[in-house]
Amino acid sequence: MSFIYIWISTIVRMLELKVENLSPEMKATLKYLAGIAGPSGYGSKTTAQQISEDSMPSSHNLTAIVTGATSGIGLETARVLAKRGVRVVMPARDLSKAERVKEIIQKESPQAEIIILEIDLSSFGSIQRFCSEFLSLGLPLHILINNAGKYSQKLEFSEDKIELTFATNYLGHFLLTEMLLGKMVETAAESCIEGRIVNVSSVIHNWVNPKHFSFMKLLNPKSYNGTKAYAQSKLANILHAKELSRQLKAKKANVSINAVHPGIIKTGITRDYRGFLTDSLYFVASKLLKSTSQGAATTCYVALSPRVGGTSGKYYADCNESHCSALANDESNARKLWKQTRALMHRRFLLPVGKCGEEGEEVSITN
Repeated sequence: MSFIYIWISTIVRMLELKVENLSPEMKATLKYLAGIAGPSGYGSKTTAQQISEDSMPSSHNLTAIVTGATSGIGLETARVLAKRGVRVVMPARDLSKAERVKEIIQKESPQAEIIILEIDLSSFGSIQRFCSEFLSLGLPLHILINNAGKYSQKLEFSEDKIELTFATNYLGHFLLTEMLLGKMVETAAESCIEGRIVNVSSVIHNWVNPKHFSFMKLLNPKSYNGTKAYAQSKLANILHAKELSRQLKAKKANVSINAVHPGIIKTGITRDYRGFLTDSLYFVASKLLKSTSQGAATTCYVALSPRVGGTSGKYYADCNESHCSALANDESNARKLWKQTRALMHRRFLLPVGKCGEEGEEVSITN
């Protein structure tokens, strides 16, 4: 609920000042509350369905992989893409849950093609198996949406002995992207359709203190705070998009990668806090939250809209290009994190160093 308190304090401060004296952050909050459209023509109240209806004339014959598609905004993203005619591949840890989601989507869109493949994004071995299975299908790959997210209140480790939030949210998606990037570049070249990678991040990345952003500590922290770990993983998602975008541009590949903040989505947690918040503050808090469809809108916009064509390495919120933190915009930091991550993968015998970056360059993973 920390998000809510920040938003509420901003609203209270707004009420104390004249509109012309508001800071850019406060004006942005006011714009968010009102649902005012930005340069793209969309705003905070736009839904994924609206984006889909205004997007590419035909999305048939496109193939998309959407992680975390068995619930929340991932499910809504998969539903909207499938309804648009996109073949959707759903990587899932819980296959029975994925089958139920498939039934729900196909009940609404009987012609939808949904492919379910098993994956555990916190496990390097599982990701390798998923990628091998997907590539063996001989399908093209136009869209990769790295949506799945993990938040853990207590310190947990993956089977690779890496802090679970960082392993799932960042390292898992990094490896997935690396192993499928060749297929995306190939598909884009053969189809002449720009490949699009979307990293679902969060505005919470702004909370990361540069002094505490250490690769080794992210892998195996001595002390643990769930919110801090989540924020750091979401910062890493943006840095990944920034550096991979630079590399793809250098290679003149017809593939883009961008990061998005979906917004704060309505869940049952707000009801749990109603006894603590006054009725007036609860009312304000409820207006700050998005529906699931509104939360999926920015992801669908970046994945489908022709207006985003040719744009890469950017950060989007409310279906418009937005500002991320200075740390997230630091190119040297992005490059350093990418090298450290590649070195870790190399050490685990997963990927040869230099596959998508500097050929043969060995990098220490110490920070």
